[in-house]
Amino acid sequence: MENVKNAILQGKTALGIEFGSTRIKAILIDETHAVIASGSHTWENRYVDGIWTYTLEDIRVGLQDAYADMARDVKEKYGVTLTKIGAIGFSAMMHGYMVFDEKDELLVPFRTWRNNNAAPASEILTRELGYHIPARWSIAHLYQAILNGEEHVSKIKYQTTLEGYIHWMLTGEKVLGIGEASGMFPIDIKTKQYNKTMLDKFNALIADKNYPWKVEDIFPKILLAGENAGYLTEKGAKFLDVSGNLQAGIPLAPPEGDAGTGMIATNSIKRRTGNVSAGTSIFGMVVLEEDLKKVHDEIDLVTTPVGDLVGMVHCNNCTSDINAWMGVFSEIAKATGSSISTGDLFVTLFHKALEGDEDCGGVITYNYFSGEHITNVEEGRPMVVRSTESKFNLPNVMRSMVYSAMSTLKVGLDILLKEEGVKLDSILGHGGLFKTKGVAQSFLAAAIDAPVSVMETAGEGGAWGMAVLAAYVVGKEEGESLEDYLDNKVFAGMAKETLSPDEKAVAGFNAYIERYKSGLAVERTAVTALQ
Repeated sequence: MENVKNAILQGKTALGIEFGSTRIKAILIDETHAVIASGSHTWENRYVDGIWTYTLEDIRVGLQDAYADMARDVKEKYGVTLTKIGAIGFSAMMHGYMVFDEKDELLVPFRTWRNNNAAPASEILTRELGYHIPARWSIAHLYQAILNGEEHVSKIKYQTTLEGYIHWMLTGEKVLGIGEASGMFPIDIKTKQYNKTMLDKFNALIADKNYPWKVEDIFPKILLAGENAGYLTEKGAKFLDVSGNLQAGIPLAPPEGDAGTGMIATNSIKRRTGNVSAGTSIFGMVVLEEDLKKVHDEIDLVTTPVGDLVGMVHCNNCTSDINAWMGVFSEIAKATGSSISTGDLFVTLFHKALEGDEDCGGVITYNYFSGEHITNVEEGRPMVVRSTESKFNLPNVMRSMVYSAMSTLKVGLDILLKEEGVKLDSILGHGGLFKTKGVAQSFLAAAIDAPVSVMETAGEGGAWGMAVLAAYVVGKEEGESLEDYLDNKVFAGMAKETLSPDEKAVAGFNAYIERYKSGLAVERTAVTALQ
């Protein structure tokens, strides 16, 4: 306790703040990279005029509240006021669209990754650039605004992502970590910069519009992990900490997306390693040894925080439907006089899923709160589907729910691992879905037919990963690579549990996924029939 208190007083700490879809989380770590304090803020996106968004006020209030909650935790645990921090880093849900004019004012409401409205732009850019451009990428949102003839495009002076915006507000620096930048525009792995050939192709594509900018001029500067990304300004310190206690001058790490922080949180930046991040959305990342044989609409190509090529399968939906069902089950429990906590309810029902049939007894769950490009579903219609012969019981329903959280991911990973023959030495799971020990972990092992590990940090997720990236900026030795830093200083001796796939479970999940794919016709029909 005294050592931690001294570390806080001397500023030998690092802070990571990550903006997830439903929660903003702040994690403070010490020199050993252990969590010493945390805070959070719950928020929800808004659906306004057909766009999923958060307001600038939502962002400001959420940031300040998460920080204040963490600072209170410091005060309550250690009896000291937080005034110094060794380094800070910000991360957020990936990509999206934030554009500003010459007065630094937001031109249109923030368009999040959750929006599928840029699908036409995605299709055209994929064809023109010869590179898969997902609809959620920043360049797709920009081109869709151009295709729509939106007036604001000609006024753009700067385009960035959510964490890039926050970093800019606190430091004045228009920069972005390479992992997140690779979701704005394709990266040249050799130069570690935006792909020059593709920039030229894009500029030629829109040349007839005569905009007063070229795309490279409005994008953030790319930085690699470990590079200094600026310092907290006096104005930034007051913006972050409304109490006025936090001192300016703190170095900041390059802001990264939740994909990059997930790789850090699971020590999955080496080639032939991978991770699955599972929260509101779910995505799998595999660090590649070489380029893929062909372009796949289901596979995004991004980079690690140091610029190595990664094959990514991103799905919009994961835990939202489970959370909704848990809310109903909680209401049932209360109606019967039970005082079971939400946490205990999750653990109890997740363990119940282990008792279900390997193929869920014919019960199929679609967890689609929003559309999924991988399965060509345009909008979300959550549903449970079964035949009269299905074994409809609680274990099978729960197992189906957890299967559903990773079913679309399996569809994409099967292309990467089976069709492309990508090799995996290890894959790690992290995020809220893996908090209940051994459940989602064993089901994911069955889904990909490979061992899955979970570390002690599984529940901390990206905010902890971002704190580690911040610590790397100030704690690395001369010439020390991020890979070595993680192996030797962060994960050395950290407990890790690995589960190998059960043969019956693998066969059961494969049977489930075939029914799941056949039933997608029902899901697509629901989109048109249920408005």
